Amino acid sequence: MALIKPRSRGKRLVRHRTRLDHETNETLYAYAHFIGESTEYVLNQVIDTVLAKDREFLQWRADHPESSVPTSGRHDRRRRRGTAQPALTSATHAGQRQAASGTADAH
Repeated sequence: MALIKPRSRGKRLVRHRTRLDHETNETLYAYAHFIGESTEYVLNQVIDTVLAKDREFLQWRADHPESSVPTSGRHDRRRRRGTAQPALTSATHAGQRQAASGTADAH
């Protein structure tokens, strides 16, 4: 018996882009096919079903009823530690080439 039932009423949808690992993507499409629904519907139901069982989250959510969606219109893109690289200018590139070739001026 399917854990997720086919939809009975429509909801207002918003666009959300994400990436899934290969196996999860295969499972998502297989389950959607199994119940005859869209992958969007399955994802929504999985989130609703799983998070509804998290009592600590439900209490936190009751204490924080405001929206947690970023207001800038952009996704919350947190940089991983150590991955941010400074912008390189032409002068920086020239200095790197000189240092690599051993021709940098001594000051």
